[in-house]
Amino acid sequence: MSNSDILISCQGISKIYKKGQQEIKPLSNLDLDIFKGEFLALMGPSGSGKTTLLNLLAGIDSPSQGKLNFNGKDITNFSRRKLTKFRASNIGYIFQLYHLVPVLTAYENVELPLLIQPFSRKERHRRVVKALELANIADRADHYPKQLSGGQEQRVAIARALVSDPPLIVADEPTGDLDQSSAKKILDLLKSLCAELDKTVVMVTHDPKAATCADRTLFLEKGVLQETENVAH
Repeated sequence: MSNSDILISCQGISKIYKKGQQEIKPLSNLDLDIFKGEFLALMGPSGSGKTTLLNLLAGIDSPSQGKLNFNGKDITNFSRRKLTKFRASNIGYIFQLYHLVPVLTAYENVELPLLIQPFSRKERHRRVVKALELANIADRADHYPKQLSGGQEQRVAIARALVSDPPLIVADEPTGDLDQSSAKKILDLLKSLCAELDKTVVMVTHDPKAATCADRTLFLEKGVLQETENVAH
């Protein structure tokens, strides 16, 4: 693949935290290219650096060392304000526990990320309806989270991640709280986002079965990339 096929390029990425006199390094000198339209799974034991890496890819945090390019743009030294603006149009985040606002309907939860962007009411409505349809949850648009099953709540969360039409979707254990049937439907939906909409999906998971749905699985051990496995479909 050429450089034009790369969405994210990490070069010598490290993350260092200070805890008193102790230095904690959840990521160490990591190199990684993630391609446009790829479904990538990140695996590894607790404390291996998976969530730290996910947060760096999502622009929630910045690396202590190294360089991070997103679609040809160096975002390594973006200020927090600039990162927030960058995330709004480039990143959709899916959480394990959905993080839906209980007093808002599915429609209103999906609309939330658009309220900080300069869209008209008509454009917000168009985007919300489209995102709900893509996530196959449009028939529950007027339902509150407590009226939805876990799988339906996760679909609303996926619609919320899609509503800004970002090139990258990051998912932190998106099936960890779901039964097997609901988990499969969510994984099939994530796969279709890559295949049909050319979205790039990066998913952290502890479940080897979930990881087999990805195009590629990376294993982290103590902040170091240990192994790359190409998954046969």
